[in-house]
Amino acid sequence: MKYFLLSTLFFFSLVSWAQHANTGNIKGTVGTSDGKPAEGVSISVKALNRTTIANNDGEFELRSIPAGTHTLIVTLVGYTDLEQEVEVKTGETSQVTLQLGLSNNQLNEVVVLSNKSAFKTNRISSSLRLDSKIIEIPQNIQVVTGKLIQDQQIYDMLEGVTRNVSGATRVEHWDNYANINMRGSRVAPFRNGMNVSTTWGPLTEDMSMVERIEFVKGPAGFMLSNGNPSGLYNVVTKKPSGRNKGEANITFGSFDMYRASLDLDGKLSKDGKLLYRINVMGQAKGSHRDYDYNNRYSIAPVLKYLVDDKTAITLEYTHQFSEVNIIGSNYVFSKKGYADLPRDFTTGEPNFSPTKMNDKSLLAILDHKISNNWKFTGQASYFNYTQVGMSMWPDAIVGVNDSIMKRRVYISEDYAVAKTGQFFLNGQEKTGSINHKILTGIDLSDKINYYDWVQSALLTDLNIYKPVYGTVTPANMPVFDRSIDIKTRGLQYKNGYTAFYAQDEIGFFEEKLRLTLAGRYTTLKTSDVYSGAFKDSKFTPRLGLSYSINKNTSVYFLRDESFNENYGTDWEGKSFDPLTGTNLELGFKRDWMNGKWNSVFTVYQITNNNILTPDPEHSGAIQFSKQGGQQKVKGFEADIRGEIFKNLDVIINYAFTEAKITEDTDPTLIGTQVAGTSKHVQNAWLNYKIDNGALNGFGLSLGYQYQVDRKPWFASNDETQLPDYFRLDGGVTYTKNKMTFNLTVNNILDAYLYSGGYYTYNETYYWQSEPGTNLRLSVGYKF
Repeated sequence: MKYFLLSTLFFFSLVSWAQHANTGNIKGTVGTSDGKPAEGVSISVKALNRTTIANNDGEFELRSIPAGTHTLIVTLVGYTDLEQEVEVKTGETSQVTLQLGLSNNQLNEVVVLSNKSAFKTNRISSSLRLDSKIIEIPQNIQVVTGKLIQDQQIYDMLEGVTRNVSGATRVEHWDNYANINMRGSRVAPFRNGMNVSTTWGPLTEDMSMVERIEFVKGPAGFMLSNGNPSGLYNVVTKKPSGRNKGEANITFGSFDMYRASLDLDGKLSKDGKLLYRINVMGQAKGSHRDYDYNNRYSIAPVLKYLVDDKTAITLEYTHQFSEVNIIGSNYVFSKKGYADLPRDFTTGEPNFSPTKMNDKSLLAILDHKISNNWKFTGQASYFNYTQVGMSMWPDAIVGVNDSIMKRRVYISEDYAVAKTGQFFLNGQEKTGSINHKILTGIDLSDKINYYDWVQSALLTDLNIYKPVYGTVTPANMPVFDRSIDIKTRGLQYKNGYTAFYAQDEIGFFEEKLRLTLAGRYTTLKTSDVYSGAFKDSKFTPRLGLSYSINKNTSVYFLRDESFNENYGTDWEGKSFDPLTGTNLELGFKRDWMNGKWNSVFTVYQITNNNILTPDPEHSGAIQFSKQGGQQKVKGFEADIRGEIFKNLDVIINYAFTEAKITEDTDPTLIGTQVAGTSKHVQNAWLNYKIDNGALNGFGLSLGYQYQVDRKPWFASNDETQLPDYFRLDGGVTYTKNKMTFNLTVNNILDAYLYSGGYYTYNETYYWQSEPGTNLRLSVGYKF
């Protein structure tokens, strides 16, 4: 081992020497047209695999550049690329100044949509409505960039997205429907600022059409439409950049995974006013379980028309399709405890008809610049989700050694429509030396859901310890009656809201001290076939205080409230009262090395009321909930991300979550840990890239996910905890000119990993297993 380490050190010493021979450095600054530093923009050296990011002062440095004349490029979305030649001499540092032809306000969307070279960003997307930098916002916001998603080969929200945000965990999943927990409860899924939560669906977004994912912690009613007290994640889809470019990727992976995607971006008119972007993807994917699969395709075309220099109209359509084996076959059941059966065990059969899901949506956005200080945005969306298939759950496990599973098949059909509208104004005004950043608007939403889970039939028994498959044939498969339309046959659940809000961020002492005063008045409406119409309204205030100790350091305090719909109905089909919450939070934010990497530390306390809890008295194979709970969640979070050393990007986070039930209809649960939470969650992801010498273009990644004191997803009187969770992943990348190769190895240690709970109805443990060691190899080409 000693000789191996010495040889490795000698090898890298030679590589380092070769990298610095006949080279020089480039230092420079980038500014905007209004004289402000253009922080966060990417600067690349043409024809070399060299890219860097300007720091908070707009400063950048490129080291070990081969001697000669080179061209620096700043790529600007919607603008002509800025190019400037610079001569590099051996052993010397060349100075350069770059001036962009756009203002600091215009720069925001350029950075958000064009920065493909960083794990860290200072800016949020316009769909979060705010015009402030992340460091100035009195809230913990973590951004998972497109670069990070690509580096980790993440293809949907069910995979490793949560590892990049403190305290965020995936708590089971229903095939293509993500269930993400954070700060003690489920976070709401958003897309482009729209709340897409429904009782069932829509499909989780395929990452081929995703630009970034923004995790907002705590209530955020002032910022977006209604979200959960714990927070939300906002998926920002790809939009036209105004540049003619494209990218194609193919992926091969374990368990017969084949995937291809194409991203085309450009102009449809010679005057550059009509822009387009289209992302398409197709995937065939098996599983570590026999007979299990997930075949998907998606298409997401976007058109953007620049009416003039003040007005733009964007139209976006998405269509996602997925087919899977019978829902429920990815669960394992046993009376003896978790992990009692092999991780590749399945209750599925080879000849089940697939369950098919279609998710279609249309988004329209109108942006209008009223003046240099005021902007109006109006957007509307329409979602249509259908699911047709079956689900399967055990009636019981009986027989000698508790080995015989009584399998029951249910019809599984769903139809959901959601319509959302948002209209808001952003503006800035001054009263003397005091600055005002004003946000005001209206949110509208109307959702209706029809579902049929009633029809059912028993299948042949399955010996879970000596399974024999193929006993289910077309002759003994049930035929469900779908002759009546789901809108007539199914149960109906309808909900919606109307909300007015206003916010003023008041800046004192040259905006070093920022006081946020905001309020939101929300009216919730629900109706169902049993209880009729229900309507309730509430005013939720918000108070935030943020102070910049210096340009790279800030502290904040936040008090915020939430008021939103409690999805679903009880066993009688009656709607639940609204979910309310109060959040108190203190935070510290700092950009280190003038913006190369940043850190956020927060402590918080959330009180949630009208919590839903399991209703074992009225549950069968379908688990019902009842209302009457309160939870208090206290925690500490730490997030670190960015380039801490030259060419080394890291994501490191930790969360301590103490989530306890303080009120419940079942007194035995008071004081116990909230279902689906983990007391300790710690993640890391490191990526090192080599940009010089013989190994130029290579990159290495390594990361892990670690969870301790995991409470099963469904609360019950059973006190069994889930075991600690540790998963190690890594990868190797190589970039040469326009080609990129990415090999990712997941679950390197081949650990048996799972999540689950205790199924009170038939007194069994259930869990979902993850695959063992598996590989993905992708090849990408940019043109």
